[in-house]
Amino acid sequence: MTCPYNVLFLCTGNSARSIIAEAVLNREGMGRFRGFSAGSKPKGDVHAYTLDLLARLNHDTRAARSKSWDEFAGPGAPQMDFVFTVCDQAAAEECPFWPGQPMTAHWGLPDPAAATGTEAEVRLAFSETYRMLRNRISIFVNLPFGSLDQLSLQDRLDGIGRPKADVDKGREPA
Repeated sequence: MTCPYNVLFLCTGNSARSIIAEAVLNREGMGRFRGFSAGSKPKGDVHAYTLDLLARLNHDTRAARSKSWDEFAGPGAPQMDFVFTVCDQAAAEECPFWPGQPMTAHWGLPDPAAATGTEAEVRLAFSETYRMLRNRISIFVNLPFGSLDQLSLQDRLDGIGRPKADVDKGREPA
């Protein structure tokens, strides 16, 4: 793998979690990473609260769009180094073949687009999703890629997405 690393975030609808992850990685990755997002069954539109949250946090949302993962499996698509699922449904689906055999991990999070309650409660769900993704992506971009073998890197990638309860029980990789 060579820099910049291409990273694809997948979820079912590609309207919230994966779009947020793409935006966060493109900022946090500081040119060493290029983030992309897609869905197995894209909604066709990015959720309005996703766009609002990202804009309020000074992310560029001009290129944000809901798209199928097929765009990244065909000829001419950028070759991915990493593919992360951010929802349980997409993780359970049969994914397309990714050229180059990228490393994969599951970083499942609740879908803020499915949140219910008052507008403030729903917006809080989007903010929490952003916070969790930003934390995970910050850990990811700061991994010592040059000093990790494939197995150690895979353990670290899996550990980033592991629920906090598992980490508290000492199941986090070294």
